[in-house]
Amino acid sequence: MRGNKRIPHIISAAFAYILINTGSVWRNMKQKLPKFFIIMLLFVCAFLVGRAGGRLAKRGLQKKTKTQMTESMKTETVEKESETSQESQSVRLPEGEGKGTVIVDPGHGGRDPGMVGIDELEEKGINLAISEKLADLLAEQGYRVVLTRSGDYGLYDEDASNKKAQDMQRRCALIEAEEPLLTVSIHQNSYSDPAVCGPQVFYYQHSAEGKELAALIQEQLNTQLKIARPREIKSNENYYILKRSPSVTALVECSFLSNPEEAAKIQTEEYQEALAGAICDGMLMYLEGEMAQSQGT
Repeated sequence: MRGNKRIPHIISAAFAYILINTGSVWRNMKQKLPKFFIIMLLFVCAFLVGRAGGRLAKRGLQKKTKTQMTESMKTETVEKESETSQESQSVRLPEGEGKGTVIVDPGHGGRDPGMVGIDELEEKGINLAISEKLADLLAEQGYRVVLTRSGDYGLYDEDASNKKAQDMQRRCALIEAEEPLLTVSIHQNSYSDPAVCGPQVFYYQHSAEGKELAALIQEQLNTQLKIARPREIKSNENYYILKRSPSVTALVECSFLSNPEEAAKIQTEEYQEALAGAICDGMLMYLEGEMAQSQGT
């Protein structure tokens, strides 16, 4: 700041020095004009040049300050976006002493809508609605429930080059950090044939525990929802959440958004609650079986 204030004086002195010591024009002026007018002319010129230099310096300082403020605001915005994306979990606490932690993972979110079905129905919102209902039911049963997201956002930074990869990595990192008894990921399906319908549960191909959990959830879904054409559990070795999750994990495709009837039902509170209840019962059956087995040994 102090250096910028000196600029007008430096420019003035330099101009005066050049004007006095160089140029034939100056020598002719000295011979023809009285000394007083020459001195006044020098002061006026030096003042004007100094003032112009001061304005230039001030503009430069303002531009620099504005640039710094803009960069600071950009940095602050990026940091806030990063904090928002990392604010990824919501916890449901049980009353009294808890039985342990389980994770409910609402698939997709933010820039990733998931499957888009009839009438542009997006998967991400349906996943979150069912997951929140499921989390409440599990908390009522004495479990501490961690949701991987509690709003319409993904687990990625806005400037990430591969948002999907970062999102999935952070979900698995959260599961690893929480060390849950089990994890259930909630999704919706879609297919080219609109007649295809019904919930289906997936598990990692090389996980016997995951297969058992999936079978129990599938049974409850088929029974409680009175599915006309019950589907069977299916193994998978490519779904990231199944392959990389360090806990026992099942992925539930609750409905087909490409089926008109299911797309309509899945948007109702009643059907979402029925889905959450069936999934919860399947999870509880697995957890109680594990507890009984643990106590028996």
